[in-house]
Amino acid sequence: MTTQAWSQTDLLHEMTPVVEGELNRHIGVAKEWFPHDYVPWSDGRNFDGLMEGDAWSPEDSPMSDVARSALIVNLLTEDNLPSYHHEIALIFGRDDAWGEWVHRWTAEEGRHGIAMRDYLLVKRSVDPVELERFRMTHMSQGYESAHSGELIHSLAYVSFQELATRVSHRNTGKYTNDPMAERLLARIAADENLHMIFYRNLLDAALKISPDQTMKAVLEVVKGFQMPGADIPGFQRKAVEMAVAGIYDLRSHRDEVVMPVLRFWKIFELEGLSAEGEQARTELSNFMDDLDKQAARFEDKRDTLKSRMNIE
Repeated sequence: MTTQAWSQTDLLHEMTPVVEGELNRHIGVAKEWFPHDYVPWSDGRNFDGLMEGDAWSPEDSPMSDVARSALIVNLLTEDNLPSYHHEIALIFGRDDAWGEWVHRWTAEEGRHGIAMRDYLLVKRSVDPVELERFRMTHMSQGYESAHSGELIHSLAYVSFQELATRVSHRNTGKYTNDPMAERLLARIAADENLHMIFYRNLLDAALKISPDQTMKAVLEVVKGFQMPGADIPGFQRKAVEMAVAGIYDLRSHRDEVVMPVLRFWKIFELEGLSAEGEQARTELSNFMDDLDKQAARFEDKRDTLKSRMNIE
């Protein structure tokens, strides 16, 4: 027997009290912080051009090329905030607690790009001309989720995506071998974690309201998951570099992002599913097993490569 799916309007209305509670919880635990506190302004100097300073050179920063690539990916992903705001405003609306969250989330996310860009330019860690050209190309393409307009799919996606972003920021910070960069990215990652908790808890409520509908949405999102920065210029090469370095790879995606969220939702213990829901859960379980095998194969290849190159 198939459980009838809830309409978008009915779900938004039904979940409003949950959103109100989660918003109040979030505001109560979120810590105020200021981007300028994390930028060593006295280390900066003028670039060439109008300021007639020094042209950028890779030698300006001791940061490795892989760390630089990871930082560029992380920053450009944050840069597309106007498109993200547009997406969630269309889905959640701007009324009641849903709208208040949309604006609160946007304001908090806005700090991330500000702080990262200021830090990277002051420390001359990236080529400012190349970075700006990347930003223009990336933002000119905009962003549209694969599940645009679908509430439950979107809640599932951002539950995983916010956690993935947290993991990427934290691991990138450690990889930079720069204590202040690590501190900044840890601060940003803390924000991303709170955002993940907000969305994760909303999806948990959706599972209780419409378990079959939500289970199928989770399956589709997990199977087709892509980070929002996937269309950044040179993303595939940068993603491979990050994976080889262990900053973000299939293992971290499966074990540190997808599985913890699925466990929180008790996906594999959930009762009361219809035949369709059970079929979706079985398919999800099989997909996660396959992802584990893929991750193991990649780790073997990476270990072999590092051994040949005598890299620790």
